[in-house]
Amino acid sequence: MESFNSYPKVSVIIPTYNRAERVCRAVESVLAQKFTDFECLVVDDGSTDDTAERLAEYDDSRLKVLYQENRGVSAARNYGIVASHGDFIALLDSDDEWVPEKLLKQVPFMEEAGFEISQTDEIWIRKGKRVNQCKKHEKPEGLFFDRSLEMCMVSPSCVIFSRRFWEELGPFDEDMPACEDYDLWLRAGIKYPVGLLRERLTIKHGGRPDQLSNSVGCLDLYRIYAIVKLFQAGKLSAEERSMALVELQRKAGFYVGGCRKRGRDEQASRIERLVQDIVDGKSILPAEIIEN
Repeated sequence: MESFNSYPKVSVIIPTYNRAERVCRAVESVLAQKFTDFECLVVDDGSTDDTAERLAEYDDSRLKVLYQENRGVSAARNYGIVASHGDFIALLDSDDEWVPEKLLKQVPFMEEAGFEISQTDEIWIRKGKRVNQCKKHEKPEGLFFDRSLEMCMVSPSCVIFSRRFWEELGPFDEDMPACEDYDLWLRAGIKYPVGLLRERLTIKHGGRPDQLSNSVGCLDLYRIYAIVKLFQAGKLSAEERSMALVELQRKAGFYVGGCRKRGRDEQASRIERLVQDIVDGKSILPAEIIEN
């Protein structure tokens, strides 16, 4: 039987779907890490391109390729994490990459400060060109539940968290085709301070139509769903509940307005009614938000 000490320090999880060229770039950035005590689990989420053939070309015992029928990014990440063994779990999207020092610097940063979750700064590439981040996208550190309500303040490809963190707050919600990370970071934000290593150790690529933010409509609906889940969990302080209510109404207002512009009055009225129930202190099931 394999001993605990034979397990790697870090498990890198890369979900992918029909991104053969890009996932190879992501994998190569992991295999090039100067920190070598890791395993890299790529979860092929039912790709129909040559992803499997391309990944089979790598001859490195640290790389493991798992396959599942297409079930979405949340299920793929969950599958990979269940199959992993590391003390720390590092996420990497299949269209992003790391600089070689990423793990070498981030792992001791977490261990020395005692963080259960941390992230790095990042370089943004849009349509092949480097771009500057807006002020609102500057990464915070510590406890920032209020800012996490407004928008996702943790980038998956930048993040590492401990297995303790995952066992308490995971898994990713497989009912969410998008904003699954927003949901997890919200739940984390009421308990765990996020460490920030202020070095650009992650390269984030964007501006393509295959990204979830571009291919899944009505992202605000899933953010509303995530906030409603917080109320159902019943773990918010009075102050956190007040902040969550304000943001819930704000996001619902945007979503309802968009529905009415598109002639979806019945959906608009349904969401208005459900959100008002939350405001009035009534209990609803989060699934009611995203049901058809």
